[in-house]
Amino acid sequence: MKIAYVNATMTVGQDGVTRCVYRMIDAAVAHGHDVIALTSAVPEGEPPVPMFSVPSFAIPMHKAYRMAYPGTQTVARHLDVLRPDIIHVNSPCTLGYAAMRYAKESHIPVVATYHTHFPTYPRYYGLGGFEELAWTLTRRYYKGIDRTFVPARPILEELREHGLNRLQYIPNGVDNALFNPTRRSRAWRSQFGDDDRPMVLFVSRLVWEKDLRVLSDAYRLLVEGGSTFRMVIVGDGHAREEFQQLMPGAHFLGYQSGIALAEAYASSDIFVFPSTTETFGLVTLEAMASGIAPVAAAVGGAVELITDGVTGLFAAPLNPGELAEGVRRLLDDPAMRRTISSTAAMHAATYAWDRVLLRMFDAYVDVIDTFAATRAHAAHASRRGKLLPRMVRASSVGRD
Repeated sequence: MKIAYVNATMTVGQDGVTRCVYRMIDAAVAHGHDVIALTSAVPEGEPPVPMFSVPSFAIPMHKAYRMAYPGTQTVARHLDVLRPDIIHVNSPCTLGYAAMRYAKESHIPVVATYHTHFPTYPRYYGLGGFEELAWTLTRRYYKGIDRTFVPARPILEELREHGLNRLQYIPNGVDNALFNPTRRSRAWRSQFGDDDRPMVLFVSRLVWEKDLRVLSDAYRLLVEGGSTFRMVIVGDGHAREEFQQLMPGAHFLGYQSGIALAEAYASSDIFVFPSTTETFGLVTLEAMASGIAPVAAAVGGAVELITDGVTGLFAAPLNPGELAEGVRRLLDDPAMRRTISSTAAMHAATYAWDRVLLRMFDAYVDVIDTFAATRAHAAHASRRGKLLPRMVRASSVGRD
């Protein structure tokens, strides 16, 4: 197959979506497919496949991200290099729209992965009244997609309830070779002190839609309640400065990737994740694969990954008290913490990327075949529609 991947950014490790797209690209190349990528931000260094950038501008509130200028001329020029059999868009933005328009004009099927739950974002920026508009725009965008892959069943059902269709459940995966319990490092733990206090870890982009205020309130409740632990924050973003003020005593490590990130996971004891806007929660799966027990909001992607009391603990969404109580239970009961950590790691092993991506490539073939069959049927119907009037006229002439 000839596959074009489209994503707003291809800056290595910038976020969970980008990490997923790189896994798709690497697997596609390994299986012998021809691949290109189209983006607003190309990575430094030598990319694994040809990557083309389009004219773009920095997004005002998220300057690390860029938005493509509307239009298809540059997009068409780059995609014509490969003339793909299928286009896979990964971010609902102007670049994705342009790729979809190109696909329609060129009679090429287009698929998408629903990585980001954008309709929930307005409430975090004082724009709650725009949530229904966000759903309207989401429906309009995905209406032009031949198939949308959704990584968690609860999110898929929510999308259906809001009128989206042509959906298929395909989860994201995890790199078990990188994220696993053998990465645990006493040297990593010792950088925070020589005692053996439990480590509570949070990994995320530091943006308000990750429910950072819920985490800071839970942290305050734990500290005021006398719990003994160290709080470690991995990640960066525009909310970092204010968030850091809300988390006195926590250790902020900034952005981490690769082995450094894997060591942070495996060397911690509890992973806490309050976000209610996740379509999957890749960081939760990475934590589980690394052998640490998660405490997460019982919504969205977490419901897909965690069995409460078995592979992690749930807290009611947006409830700092329950989030703090979940962490406290694991702090106070090391035996339960170890059991959940072990079970979580075994469960995460079933999400190996190779297995997940083979399902995705099979879906590509199915979409391409369905698209071709639909076009052939439409062409046949069109020809028949043009022939029928001629046959009627010929029959009438014969009767005269």
